[in-house]
Amino acid sequence: MNFYSLIENVVQLKPANIAIKIGKERNISYSQLGNQVSRYLNALSALGVRGGDRIVVQVEKSLPSLLLYLACIKGGYIFVPLNTAYKASELTHFIADAKPTLFITTIERLDEVSALVADIKTCSAVVLSGGDNQDLSSLSARQSEFAPTRASSPSEVAVIIYTSGTTGRSKGAMVTHDNLISNVNALNKLWDFSENDVLLHALPVFHVHGLFIANHCALTVGAKMLWLNRCNVEEVVEAIPKSTVMMGVPTFYTRLLSSASLTKSLCRAIRLFISGSAPLLSETHELFEQRTGHKILERYGMSEAGMITSNPYHGVRKVGSVGRALPGVSVRIVDDVDVSVSQGDTGHIQIKGPNVFKGYRNMPEKTKEEFTPDGWFRTGDLGVFDEERYLTIVGRSKDLIITGGYNVYPKEIELILDAEPSIFESAVFGIKDSDFGEAVTAAIVLNANSNADTPLLIENLKAQLATYKVPKAIHVVNQLPRNAMGKVQKSLLREAYSSD
Repeated sequence: MNFYSLIENVVQLKPANIAIKIGKERNISYSQLGNQVSRYLNALSALGVRGGDRIVVQVEKSLPSLLLYLACIKGGYIFVPLNTAYKASELTHFIADAKPTLFITTIERLDEVSALVADIKTCSAVVLSGGDNQDLSSLSARQSEFAPTRASSPSEVAVIIYTSGTTGRSKGAMVTHDNLISNVNALNKLWDFSENDVLLHALPVFHVHGLFIANHCALTVGAKMLWLNRCNVEEVVEAIPKSTVMMGVPTFYTRLLSSASLTKSLCRAIRLFISGSAPLLSETHELFEQRTGHKILERYGMSEAGMITSNPYHGVRKVGSVGRALPGVSVRIVDDVDVSVSQGDTGHIQIKGPNVFKGYRNMPEKTKEEFTPDGWFRTGDLGVFDEERYLTIVGRSKDLIITGGYNVYPKEIELILDAEPSIFESAVFGIKDSDFGEAVTAAIVLNANSNADTPLLIENLKAQLATYKVPKAIHVVNQLPRNAMGKVQKSLLREAYSSD
């Protein structure tokens, strides 16, 4: 079954319902949404795209970006979203790995992207909108409002989400139609989503949280979305009284708390605040509840599995916990040899269920490595169950930093730093930050007779990496702390610089 069939059913049964509200005046009904999605699908077909083709997309959040995503799903094309912050040097790997038929970009980056895809004879760079009638949006306006939904098998890949790699090489997680269907059905039931809801959508749409969870929960039940291009505190505050549900990352909530307008009265229409993508500090939990009367619901997910666990909508929401496994999803905690640990003991989190992805594109050995012989996926996170099977994430076995809801793997940054003539070696780590959750930080050891211009190093990194990956600070040290086996002890670095 094609995932879009769930949305198509809403289009047919509730055509007059408002699907998206943009600004103060623009409303898009479900009937209009369905017609526009068909136009975009026909435009893609006119450009030569066929079922199973991959379409790489790097554009800012907008209504056309959502229509493009839904058109890809409807047509059985594989949607490949990329963070808008990625620089040209980062895009090369994605293009080579995905081998797309189209790369959808902005008018500002068209020349740059065209040069990057020039070696792939079957790929074209296309502007999404604003391209003087030659863009995809203009082409779609000249198309028919009818297009059939492709009959996709449940195991067909719908989306490829690229995650950062521990070796610096990003991995393309292949998410199927069945993964999407099972996840949204479980979440809508668990969180009581209905057509009466109004979802405040201020998340980016290039990762699981904003692209899948927020969009899917609303669009598959006929709810309305208040569509904000970004999390602007003033705009969010203005939208909250008109909303029933808000999804965000911890940074959203810490920034909202800075507004004097955030009160119980402001939030009287809200039934649910949801946070994910990174741990929420207990003090944020407590202060937010004091100010609004609402206890934020935390959940746990990842690119490879969508949502995995959630605190309940009806029931106890435990601060510091990400709740219980979703219906149909199994979670276990094991030791280093995949044997389940006792309740209350910390171990490696492994998962199994219809939400778990198909594997990593072009990486069969890596895929095999990440699954146990009995079919459980190794998340790379460390956790513990309490007596009620509520899960608490206590750390990561993989070298991962989560900053502002974005995943950063230190190795990618270390490789660039280590290539600097003045640097002998480097270590990149995260330290606790009240706004971003974790702040990317680096420690470097210089070569003999070398000096470090840390502001220049940071500027060089900005030219090569998405801004969120660039260290907030670089510290020069005589040597990196190591254990008896020679492994860098980043925990000591985190401790040393956490109070700076």
